[in-house]
Amino acid sequence: MIPLLGTFGTVLIIYGLFRLNRGAFKVTSGIWAPYAWLLIASSRPISNWLSLSEPGGQATAYIDGSPLDRNVLTSLMLIGLVVLAKRQKQSFAILSQNSIIIVYFAYCLISMLWCDYPEVLAKRWIRSLGDIIMILIVITEPHWVDALKWLFTRISFILVPASILLIRFYPSLGRFYSRGGVPEWSGVGTDKNALGMICMLYGAGLLWYGISLYKIGKRNRRQKRELWAIGIVFTMILYLLFVVNSQTALACFLMSDVLVIMTAFRTFRKPVLATLVMGTMIGVCYCVLFLGIGGGALSALGRDASLTGRTEVWKTVIPYATNVWVGAGYENFWVGERMALFTRLLGGLNQAHNGYIEIYLNLGWVGLALLGAMVIAGYAKIIKLVRNNVETAGLRMAFFFICMVYNFTEASFKMQSPVWIFFLWAFMGASYAAKTPNDRKKSFAAVQADVLTDGLRPTLSAQSI
Repeated sequence: MIPLLGTFGTVLIIYGLFRLNRGAFKVTSGIWAPYAWLLIASSRPISNWLSLSEPGGQATAYIDGSPLDRNVLTSLMLIGLVVLAKRQKQSFAILSQNSIIIVYFAYCLISMLWCDYPEVLAKRWIRSLGDIIMILIVITEPHWVDALKWLFTRISFILVPASILLIRFYPSLGRFYSRGGVPEWSGVGTDKNALGMICMLYGAGLLWYGISLYKIGKRNRRQKRELWAIGIVFTMILYLLFVVNSQTALACFLMSDVLVIMTAFRTFRKPVLATLVMGTMIGVCYCVLFLGIGGGALSALGRDASLTGRTEVWKTVIPYATNVWVGAGYENFWVGERMALFTRLLGGLNQAHNGYIEIYLNLGWVGLALLGAMVIAGYAKIIKLVRNNVETAGLRMAFFFICMVYNFTEASFKMQSPVWIFFLWAFMGASYAAKTPNDRKKSFAAVQADVLTDGLRPTLSAQSI
């Protein structure tokens, strides 16, 4: 009876949040594809929900995957391609400005030539293209800032209250035991780190949205309702972050919020200052985690010198790198005999708990070099937005920072990871966000990039959802 009351109360809360935030956005029907994609990526696979298995139970299907999940994701990709077919000029223009991403994905596909399981690579590479398709849909929305805010609210309004519901009233779904037998909260995520990641990313997005409303000054009734809805969910996110014990997510959340707040106000929105602050925070994180400097800070985060066993994982897996230059092939290291070996040695892990080591194992030094090129090119675009006072500059910088630091202890440079998706979004459309209206009129590429202007397509109201 009590779980049913909790469910009823949560449904009422979610309904109230949508009512408070109704009618605030102009989006096209195409936004539903990335919405569904992100909703799945930010929680659990559909097959996991339908089987009502434990949060960590999907590990056994890591190699083969689920036909249901594959069919659903393939359908979403096909829908996305139909949407982009109507926006092909804008899409090609955006891709032409991000050649390093094309090179990176091309290299991932070429690694099929030396991998042990080309069929696994092919499936996962095709799925990774889904991230690009969904990002392009968001970028090419006529009111692309509205589309971004719509996604943040519509996803967080469901996942955050639902996580609290599962944790408090359905512990068999919202909690699980770690390998050491310690009870942990997972909510709608696959584990506590996944729940922390959800809170970290959408918390930063809601903070940015809330600040943009706050800066308006005199607000109308609708904007006040929006602030109330954002404030309620943001409070829930803070609660989850401080009790879920995902210290990486908590630290990234707090530091990324500094960037969002700092770049929201003109006084502090200086490229040099933003770079200095972000570089300092990344450097401090690196020194604390890997150089043993500031042991007190590490203890305050609930970590020991082994980073909760991560250093042992790294020492174990790195010697098994098949080729230091080109790796085992895209998403091919944790399959086959190596998977069986590490199940015995590490208790069933399927990632290195470090994104950079994960890239090294799968794609070698060449893959790391291409990732480095993406980081450099991407940051150059983002800092240009800071210089031009573009509205989304701070949020893009926050997601960029999160990806850099979060991958120190988690492997998130991979398909359908929200950290990876938001990292790619942060700079894929940055060239167009940096253009002024006059600039867009001067070149063919700018005409293709008119996704930033109003009125290119009929829009529909998002009042009901």
